[in-house]
Amino acid sequence: MTENKRAEPAERGFFGHPRGLATLFFTEMWERFSFYGMRAILAFYLYRSVTEGGLGVDQATALALVAAYGSAVYMASVVGAWVADRLLGTQRSVLYGGILIMIGHLVLALVPGLAGVGSGLSLIIVGTGLLKSNVSAIVGTLYGPADERRDAGFSIFYMGINLGSFLAPLLTSLAAERVDFHLGFGLAAAGMALGLLQYVLGRRHLGEEGRRPSNPLTAVDRRRLVARVGPPLAVAVVVVLFILFTGRFTMTGLVAVLSLLSVLLPIVYFTVILRSRITPVERDRVLAFIPLFLTSVVFWMLFEQQATVIAAFADSRVNLSLGGFDIPPGWFQSVNPVAIILLAPVFATVWTRLGDRQPGTPRKFAGGVFFVGLSFLVMMVASTTGDGAEVAPLWPAVALVVMTCGELMLSPVGLSVSTKLAPAAFSAQMVGLFFLSLAAGSGIGAQIVGLYSPDTELLYFGVLGGLAVLLGVLLAVSTPIIRRRMHGVR
Repeated sequence: MTENKRAEPAERGFFGHPRGLATLFFTEMWERFSFYGMRAILAFYLYRSVTEGGLGVDQATALALVAAYGSAVYMASVVGAWVADRLLGTQRSVLYGGILIMIGHLVLALVPGLAGVGSGLSLIIVGTGLLKSNVSAIVGTLYGPADERRDAGFSIFYMGINLGSFLAPLLTSLAAERVDFHLGFGLAAAGMALGLLQYVLGRRHLGEEGRRPSNPLTAVDRRRLVARVGPPLAVAVVVVLFILFTGRFTMTGLVAVLSLLSVLLPIVYFTVILRSRITPVERDRVLAFIPLFLTSVVFWMLFEQQATVIAAFADSRVNLSLGGFDIPPGWFQSVNPVAIILLAPVFATVWTRLGDRQPGTPRKFAGGVFFVGLSFLVMMVASTTGDGAEVAPLWPAVALVVMTCGELMLSPVGLSVSTKLAPAAFSAQMVGLFFLSLAAGSGIGAQIVGLYSPDTELLYFGVLGGLAVLLGVLLAVSTPIIRRRMHGVR
C-alpha cells in the first residue's frame, strides 16, 4: 500500500517528483562532495614534503596508494550491497555508511601522519561500500513499476552526484593550498555531516521499503555463513595483526594485496557463473560479456588516473598562474563533472535521433576505451615540452573533456548490458561483476602508476594511450563475433 501511494504521479514535492528524491539528491550530493573533495587533495597530502604540509611519501608509492584506495572502495561496494540485502536493509546501510564516512574524514582532519591516513581511509572505504551501493537502489523504490517519472528521477539524482563532484575539488583544494590539508579534509567531513543531517530529517519520506533486508539471512544461513567465513576471516585477522605488530607492514605490500584481490575476485565470479547450470544461450551471453568486461577494466584503469597521474602532472608540469591567481591543481578534477553536465544531454540527443541506427553496446564500449586512450595521447603531446617546462592548463583540461566523452559512451550502458546478458540465476551478481571491473581497473592501475615520473611521462602516456586506442579498434572490428554470442541483446 505504501509503495502504491508513493508511486502516484500526484505526489510532486521535488521538481514534480516524490519528496524522498530531495532527501536522496542532497544526501548523495554531499556524500560525493566529501568523497571527491578528499580525493582531490589526497595524493598531494601524501607525496608533498613535510615543510609543504604533506607526509613526504615517495610519489610513486603515494599515487599507487590512492589508486588502491579507489579499488578497495569498489570492492567494498559489492559487499555493501550484500549486507543491505541480507542483514541491514538499504536505508540503515546508507545511514551507517554515512556515519562511518564522516568519522573517516574527521580522522584524516584531526589525526596526523600515516596513522590518520590508514585509519581514516579504512573507515571511508567501509562506509562508502555501505552507502554508495545502496542509495541508488532506494531511488528506485520511490516509484511504482508503471511510473513514467522513474528515468527522469534518476537523471535528477545523478545531477546531484555531479554537482557535489564539481564543487568539492574547488573548495577542498583551495583550503588545502591556502591553509592546510587538514582543513580540506575537515570540509569533506562537514559535507558528509550535512548529507547525514539531510538524510535523517528527510528519511520519513522514503517509505517502508528498504527499512528491512529484502532477503534476510535465516538462522540456518547465519550458521552456514559463520562456518564458511569465520575460519578464513580469523586467519586473515591474525595475519594482519602479526604484520602490524612485527613491523612488517608496508604500503607497497598493502597496495599489492589489494591489486591482487581486485583481479582474483572477478576471475572467481566468472568461474562460478560459467560452471553453474545455465542454458547454452546464457553461457554464450556470459562469454560475450568477457571482452566487454576486459575493455571496461582497461577504461577504468586509465580513467581513474585523474586523481593520481594527471593530478601529479597538473601539480608539477602545468603553469597554474592565471592573471595573478594561482590555480590549485586539484581544481582540474572538477573538469569531469562539468563536462558530464554539459555533454550528457548532447549524447542523449544523438542516441535518441539515431534510434535503431545508434551503435550497439560493443561499439559503444569500443568508443569509450578509444576516447580514454585518445585523452592520454593528448597528455603525451602536452608532455613533449621537455626539460620540465610548464605547459598551459588547457592541455589537461582538454584531455579530461575527451576522457569524459569516453565515459559517456561506456559507463551508462555498462550496468544495463550486465543485466541484459546475465543468466536468470545471476542477475544481481552480474551487476556486482561490472562494479568489479572498476575495482580491477583501479587495482591494476595501482601497479602501473608507479611507472610514471617526469622522466617517463612521454612514454607513459604514449604507450597506455596507444594501447587503449588499439583495443578500441580491435573491439569495434570484433563486434560481429561478440554480437552473435549476445543472441539478440544490443
